Amino acid sequence: MKALHVAEVGPDDADDVLAVVRRAFGARPPLDPPSTALDETPESVATTLSTVGGVLVRRNGDLPVGALLLDTSRLGLLGLRRVSVDPAHQGHGVASAMVGLAEDIAEARGLDGVWLTARAELPDNVTFWLRRGYVETARTGPVLELAKALWVAAPAATATDTQALGVRLSRLLRPGDLLVLTGGLGAGKTTLTQGIGTGLGVREAVTSPTFVIAREHRTVDGSPALVHADAYRLGGIAELDDLDLDSSLADSVTVVEWGQGLAEGLAEAWLDVRLELLTAGGARALAAAGPDRGGAPAMSVPAVADVSEARVVSVRPHGARWATARIRSTLLAAD
Repeated sequence: MKALHVAEVGPDDADDVLAVVRRAFGARPPLDPPSTALDETPESVATTLSTVGGVLVRRNGDLPVGALLLDTSRLGLLGLRRVSVDPAHQGHGVASAMVGLAEDIAEARGLDGVWLTARAELPDNVTFWLRRGYVETARTGPVLELAKALWVAAPAATATDTQALGVRLSRLLRPGDLLVLTGGLGAGKTTLTQGIGTGLGVREAVTSPTFVIAREHRTVDGSPALVHADAYRLGGIAELDDLDLDSSLADSVTVVEWGQGLAEGLAEAWLDVRLELLTAGGARALAAAGPDRGGAPAMSVPAVADVSEARVVSVRPHGARWATARIRSTLLAAD
């Protein structure tokens, strides 16, 4: 396989970007309404590359085979426009390499997610995006809007920090939301839930529901109630169903500890929240969530007397509910 070189580019590469766009969109079957991609000019492409940016993939050193233009018209999101792969070079990982860099650019710019439009008449294209974790968020005729929220990992040096993350997370929550918490004994699942409860304004203290299995916490100001469940002692999905959590799901925020592999089916969308010790998998989670995948963490862990107690809270969104939510910016914001 010939090597691919993928890079963010500026106006100097406008001619190469435009050439790929014209080859890719020119090979498409007729669409109604037609795409406006073939209306692009060297000047329009150069302007976009100068003000917002784009991505270009070269194969074998100098042959342009993939390109896209970036869009920052939506708050907190990076748009992808004119996503193009030269028809003669499809099936060689060009699109995946290009989109992977675009997602890294979104992270590096401090954005929350990525969005684009796709055509329903081109099912192979739609399938490509769905397999990469994008979900449909809107549809106008044959034009689909797809989006993907970027996952985030944040350090918590102390229990107070973990609770503070829970408070910030609560700002995103509304009735019907489901959070599935994973982490070893003492990882901080209940501590995080306490912060969520504080943010929602629950009336009483949030404690571990291990022995009562599930508790409902009412709020003082009309915010959604917090349903806090623990699946640690449950033998399977049937026993989870016996808790009848779905009866209160629509009107409450539901948090299920030890729920991985069990609770996800309660809703079409959920947040997968994982708590890990920094000295265990947490450091890897920080690195993977940074702008440079596999590189240095995006955030440095505050200096603490006992680093072994520091934790990393990772939040991975699933479903259309979260596709355009501002998860990264909310959790990483300085209070």
